[in-house]
Amino acid sequence: MWFKNLRVYRLTKAFSLTAEKLNELLEPHAFVPCGSQDAARYGWVPPLGRHGNQLVHAANGYLMVCAKKQEKVIPAAVVNEKVEELAQAISDKEARQVGRKERQNLKDEVLLEMRPKAFAKSRLQYAYIAPKDGWVVIDAASASAAEELLENLREAISSLAVVPLAAKNLPQQTMTHWLTAPEAPAQFEFGHETELRDPKDSGSVIRCKNQDLCAEEIHNHLVAGLQVHKLGLVWRGGVEFIVDDQLAIKKLKFSDALLEKADSIDSENAAQRFDADFSVMTLEISALLKDLLAAFGGANTESVSVEEVMVRAARAEAERHAAEVEEVAF
Repeated sequence: MWFKNLRVYRLTKAFSLTAEKLNELLEPHAFVPCGSQDAARYGWVPPLGRHGNQLVHAANGYLMVCAKKQEKVIPAAVVNEKVEELAQAISDKEARQVGRKERQNLKDEVLLEMRPKAFAKSRLQYAYIAPKDGWVVIDAASASAAEELLENLREAISSLAVVPLAAKNLPQQTMTHWLTAPEAPAQFEFGHETELRDPKDSGSVIRCKNQDLCAEEIHNHLVAGLQVHKLGLVWRGGVEFIVDDQLAIKKLKFSDALLEKADSIDSENAAQRFDADFSVMTLEISALLKDLLAAFGGANTESVSVEEVMVRAARAEAERHAAEVEEVAF
């Protein structure tokens, strides 16, 4: 359950749902396994797995949810080979070429035939809502996976006004300044990994792993104009991670001392063990994110969510229509 990646979204409106109400709203969207002809299914499962039956786990004001996605695995090479065989058979029999649209129809037929026998692959996606901090934290390595979870969560609860967490200072410029100095921000030390890019040539990339980031060679690249887009950092001497220019955190590794702290909490069963881990982890992530945001000049709170943009547009349209009606009446 310990998160390895962090995709953070800022709540632009207060989140007022209780754990009980959120659980009630998620229940109609609980996970159902793929049927014989389903390509994929997405739904909510208990964060505690077989040790729990609630779709929301609450602790210290944080609300954890877990999404499950199941997909039928049909290798593209197998499908293409079968389509080619069918297309060749038609071509030989009718002495004609099989067009693109007909090939697509053949592909659909092949998928329809193979899907019931295909293996189903599943993955879990954890996330938690932190109303008091004002954000949603998702353990996702990619933005697309995080957005998928948010989209399904928004569908279940009707409204979720969030935007990707952004800083007041541009991350790539700030990280470049740190490494050029070289001086890490307060509460942080440099790790041993970075990615440098040429702002004039997106294809020019230098990746450094297991390196001294204060070495002269790296400094020379920065002086030459390259910018830092990913940077390894160590927080408070123990928590290691890599932050990128979108403020996404990857390869998050909690210190042994913190894991031992969680283990030292008395627990009689798996549910209590999960609760202890969740409580310790969320408090640590909260402190980490606050220090990281401070290092980047604070959170940028000027951006608004898509939901708010739509509401404002609808309000403006209503006001325009009312003005037109008033003008006609006059």
